[in-house]
Amino acid sequence: MADVVKIGVIGNGQIGTKHVERWQDIEGVELVALCDIIPERAEALAARFGIPSTYQWFRDLLAVDEIDAVDVCVHNNKHAPIAVAALEAGKHVFTEKPMAGSYVDAKAMVDTAERTGQMLSMQLGSLFSPETHAAKRLLDAGQLGRCYYAKSSFYRRRGRPFVDGYGRAEFVQKDVAAGGALFDMGVYHISQILYLLGSPDVLTISGSTHQEIDMYPRRREEGRFGVEEFGVGLVRLEGGITFFLEEAWAIHLGGTDGSKIAGSQGGLTLKPFAFHTTLADMELDADFDLPSAQTRWGRCFPETLAYQSPQHHWAAALQGTADLLPTQQIGLKTMLISEGVYLSQQLGREVTAAEVLENSVSTAEKGLYDGYPPAD
Repeated sequence: MADVVKIGVIGNGQIGTKHVERWQDIEGVELVALCDIIPERAEALAARFGIPSTYQWFRDLLAVDEIDAVDVCVHNNKHAPIAVAALEAGKHVFTEKPMAGSYVDAKAMVDTAERTGQMLSMQLGSLFSPETHAAKRLLDAGQLGRCYYAKSSFYRRRGRPFVDGYGRAEFVQKDVAAGGALFDMGVYHISQILYLLGSPDVLTISGSTHQEIDMYPRRREEGRFGVEEFGVGLVRLEGGITFFLEEAWAIHLGGTDGSKIAGSQGGLTLKPFAFHTTLADMELDADFDLPSAQTRWGRCFPETLAYQSPQHHWAAALQGTADLLPTQQIGLKTMLISEGVYLSQQLGREVTAAEVLENSVSTAEKGLYDGYPPAD
């Protein structure tokens, strides 16, 4: 790749704007084009940051030869058709989470990347947090022994998109977002655990979803709230690992004790970060000076700078200075678990990974933007 990677951003709404802002701080990246179905939105953002070109239709942007990679910042059910088209057009693809609206769509993205030889990555900020860096070092050093239990957990007390006063209605509409709390927040915590455990295969999933907390009637009606506000699951992973997960946009509880990993020799609480073990036959709970460690690693090991954030890492991978973390495979397994919770709720029983694969149905927008003026 060239020293400067030229990127186009597809989708310039709330999330796309944040991505454009973050790209400004990353060396070796030049934003050369924006694309949004609402032309005025792309034009305003381009003027703000001095980006030379804007497009209304994503296929026109994909036809630009100088673009090396695209950043896909649209709603969940649009990820797969745009990403697949971009990969087939010879562009590397960085996409917002979740990978897609269904497992089968996410797998189509991964399969296309493998077939075309293009790089595919997903925005998983939790993989680049100081807590994840520290946990990975302890795990790689064998400080936990054999891991056998993990938990990913996060609560908002009352933080449902749109109906609780922030965000757009599309976040809670089944035909656009495909999922709720599990897709919006759970993807970060589930993927973090999978990454730290070495991405073990999923064997079975048992779970349930709920939409129980009162909403403002007008907001419920206008938002067409059709996804879960709370999802819970019990997952059996290869290697005898039990994985429990819970994710809530809204719940009448005072908080959660956070994500954890337990092993035969020690355990981790990820936030606030703590290590638990037995030393000289005495139980020990230890905390760490993570900011100092992060600063030291960055100064002494320059390669760690490629792991500051998803965008830093994506840029480094495109420039050939870092090996791309397998976020696409971790994202695919995260989709499998989330969809397994939905299927388990539907069937009222535990389901196998094979059953999830058999029952997964595409939620991607068919013929996305078909009929629009094609690129010349």
